Amino acid sequence: MTTLVHHHLENSVTLFPKKIALIHGTRRLSYSKINKASNQLAHFLIHTGVIPGDRVVLLMDNCAEYVMAYYAILKAGAIAVPLSSDLKPTRIMFLMEELTPVAIISSGKYRPLFQACELKKSHLKVMIFNHSKKPDSPCNPLYTSWETALENKKTTNPELLLAPSDLASIIYTSGSSGKPKGVMLSHQNITANTASICQYLALDHRDVQMVVLPFFYVMGKSLLNTLFRVSGTVVLNNKFAFPAQVISEMIKEKVTLFSGVPSTYAHLIHRSPLKASRDQLTSLRCCTQAGGHMPGAMKRQLQQALPKHTDICIMYGATEASARLTWLPPHYLESRINSIGKAIPGVRIKILDDAGREVPPGETGELVATGNNIMQGYWKDESTTKKALDHHGYHTGDEGYMDEEGFIFLEGRKDSLIKVGGHRISPQEVEDALMETGLLMEVVVLGKADAFLGHRLVAIGVAKDKTTPARKILACCSELLPKYKLPGEIRLVRQLPKNANGKINKQGCEKLL
Repeated sequence: MTTLVHHHLENSVTLFPKKIALIHGTRRLSYSKINKASNQLAHFLIHTGVIPGDRVVLLMDNCAEYVMAYYAILKAGAIAVPLSSDLKPTRIMFLMEELTPVAIISSGKYRPLFQACELKKSHLKVMIFNHSKKPDSPCNPLYTSWETALENKKTTNPELLLAPSDLASIIYTSGSSGKPKGVMLSHQNITANTASICQYLALDHRDVQMVVLPFFYVMGKSLLNTLFRVSGTVVLNNKFAFPAQVISEMIKEKVTLFSGVPSTYAHLIHRSPLKASRDQLTSLRCCTQAGGHMPGAMKRQLQQALPKHTDICIMYGATEASARLTWLPPHYLESRINSIGKAIPGVRIKILDDAGREVPPGETGELVATGNNIMQGYWKDESTTKKALDHHGYHTGDEGYMDEEGFIFLEGRKDSLIKVGGHRISPQEVEDALMETGLLMEVVVLGKADAFLGHRLVAIGVAKDKTTPARKILACCSELLPKYKLPGEIRLVRQLPKNANGKINKQGCEKLL
């Protein structure tokens, strides 16, 4: 029975010990090999003094060692804390003080980052670095190489007495709309959401998932957990900047599933040979999208670029929900192209007004979710936890409505409406209209302070054709929106600032104003 997250791996070892679980470049690792290494590392951590409930920081690019380390931390009863690869030393130092981790597992690439942090090592028991070119330093006794950590002869599952309610992970939000928060997820939260995703996507051991999203991002980690739950195969590709290589590997490895955020698909549609290669993607059965709103125009472009047999599954979720909250079954894509679908199995979503009353179909309110996948709260942040969790459930902060048949439509964040003159405008609506012109790859709409209007709308976008003038885009958009919703200015750039998880960084975009 899968009650703990690492049972995904251990159950697959029992069923398919020799099956290839992970492909990364020329490396092909079986379930038994990954489990053996995870057990060796778990026993090393336990021997070092790591006990259940301790925090262990994990900072690596996607690789086999990341997978081994992730499951090893859980097997040792500790809490895995994956960190973003684009963090600066000052942020690392703050997180180390907030988390007081007992161990850090990273790669040689990030060793200088930790050295620059001047970490307070009173709580640290060990720092393990993989592929570190520098030898272990005698003046830094905490440093241990990956090879040394795996010298442990014990290869059996540790079998600690852990409960489903125990914390499995603390995942920090990207902070695109404020200060990053440490989302506390229990084993039950993650396994419940994983089981639900496997159910509605009908995943099984024959599936091969291409992963281009980082594992520190909750969506990337859910891809790992879902495929390992069903004994499938995960193909890691960290070269999305070279999309032709990604497409080539998808064909070679007979990938059945691909997943991305909106910018991932914008890149595939406009900067890759996806459409030219679609006849060769004979195994690709489904592309899933989450990580933010994807305009209807982009969904239609993706349909045209993919093989006819490939489904597109739109999903909506949050780190606080262990990943997923809703999904739109592919056969509804045409008729409900702007919908995020319905609640996934095991989740209930209500649309509530400011007084906490459920609103009737068609009326706008806040999406509030309940289910076993909902977080335990924010790490060391009781006040923010109380705002997000109450007797109604998890308050997503997203506004939308539900139609008569139960399909949900998002209208934007509660705090994202921009006041222009006497109007409150949803930037998402304006972004959708700009994308409908067919002249942009992607766009973000922001409010710039204005002495007369309060704010004026400014769009920052990437044009498909570098020669397209901004005035042409604005003229086309004027046919789709009333005058008061039109951006006062459109600035065209080569690319929009992105977070390490591929999502548009609005704070970075605001610096372009």
